[in-house]
Amino acid sequence: METLEKRHRWVTDEPTIPFPLRILYQDDAIVAVDKPHFLPTTPRGMWYRSTALMRLREMFHNDQITPAHRLDRATAGVVLFVSRPELRGAYQMLFQHHQVRKSYECIAPARPVQRPRFGTVQPLDVPSAFPLKRMSRITKHRGILQAFESSGTANSTTIIELSDNQDAVLAANEHLLSTRGEVAAHQLYRVYSLRPLTGKTHQLRVHMNSIGLPIEGDDLYPSIRMHANADGTAAPDDFAHPLQLVARSLEFIDPISNELRRFESEIPLEIRDETTFSAIPAPKSVRQARRE
Repeated sequence: METLEKRHRWVTDEPTIPFPLRILYQDDAIVAVDKPHFLPTTPRGMWYRSTALMRLREMFHNDQITPAHRLDRATAGVVLFVSRPELRGAYQMLFQHHQVRKSYECIAPARPVQRPRFGTVQPLDVPSAFPLKRMSRITKHRGILQAFESSGTANSTTIIELSDNQDAVLAANEHLLSTRGEVAAHQLYRVYSLRPLTGKTHQLRVHMNSIGLPIEGDDLYPSIRMHANADGTAAPDDFAHPLQLVARSLEFIDPISNELRRFESEIPLEIRDETTFSAIPAPKSVRQARRE
């Protein structure tokens, strides 16, 4: 903690992230949280106290808590932290060795898949377009906002399919069809399920954008969008329009207890315009737990 404080001591005017960090599970070894959109996983740049890590350390009075992995600031959903230093390696190695099953959900356009400039798209249930396997080489340079694809051996793989639950986009699609008619046919939305088999920075956002299906609310892909306050000054975020990408679940065999662990996010996907709002319900298992 001392090192983090020294490194970020220059932060004097830190933007507030007005969303709660919910605890999904906690024991002597780990803490699983439901990270909201916009909240960084760890201190970086202008954020220090408004990070998942520092909130947890203050909440549990434990400066030894560390993340087992990271989630992009713009992405919401499940993140796993380790409470004891001697256990960090065991949990972090699960992610490094791809022994964690991750599933994401996102909202993106309901359009045919485009052929990407680089990499491959492999339909897995021909003649259906989905599910498909997207593979490419992704590079992210430090200090540059966007990652990019290039020729060469693929270092990233994502399974993309249509979600079984399209509730999050029904109201918006119905509104578009009723007000814009045939024009709306090219403006509709779908909920997609994503399963990354690798963990490159911005992988899901890059892969979806590269096949012509950029994720709703993405301010980096296909192009960078800047935000402004009411007075015209630059703003780091647009809280009204979060990236519609949620890390829905993590599943793994606990390296300490040897138990099967599964954690699910309750953060909804939502699509907004001037007159519509809808949200995808929490997973069925979560709703059952609430009733119990």
